[in-house]
Amino acid sequence: MTDLAPPPPASESAEPTHGCVRCGTPVPLDFAMCERCNPLGLPEPATSQAHGTVFLGIVVAVIALALLARFAIAGIGPFTAEVTNVVASPPNLVVTVTVQNSGSRAGSTTCRVFPAGESGIGPNSVYLQSPDVPAGGSISFSGQVTTLGATIQPLKATCG
Repeated sequence: MTDLAPPPPASESAEPTHGCVRCGTPVPLDFAMCERCNPLGLPEPATSQAHGTVFLGIVVAVIALALLARFAIAGIGPFTAEVTNVVASPPNLVVTVTVQNSGSRAGSTTCRVFPAGESGIGPNSVYLQSPDVPAGGSISFSGQVTTLGATIQPLKATCG
């Protein structure tokens, strides 16, 4: 029987490492580059500098997207809507909505159609997408409503 020596214990004081930013060699967390990639020991960027730069980039991107969205929809609306006709088409209703765009640019909107006696929020409301409404103009469009049954009833519409 041979006497095998147990393997040496794992070092408990092993320092956490990450890869060198250039070559990937494991380096301590305090350093960005290994000795081979930074032989002169030049100052490295601090961790807070790197994270700060990324954070600043994200903030600038969010602000740029918000401005882009603002300019993309500026001048469209507000919209007002009125249900002008309701026709039974069993088992559904066909609703005609007239939408007016008070804005300076053409655009489309989503209109919520609901029974006149209700608040418009809940299971008895239906959404219809309008075609483009010219600036300062109005259009009428029809849509089939499948959740309000086939009984003709007074309906209201709001667009936004």
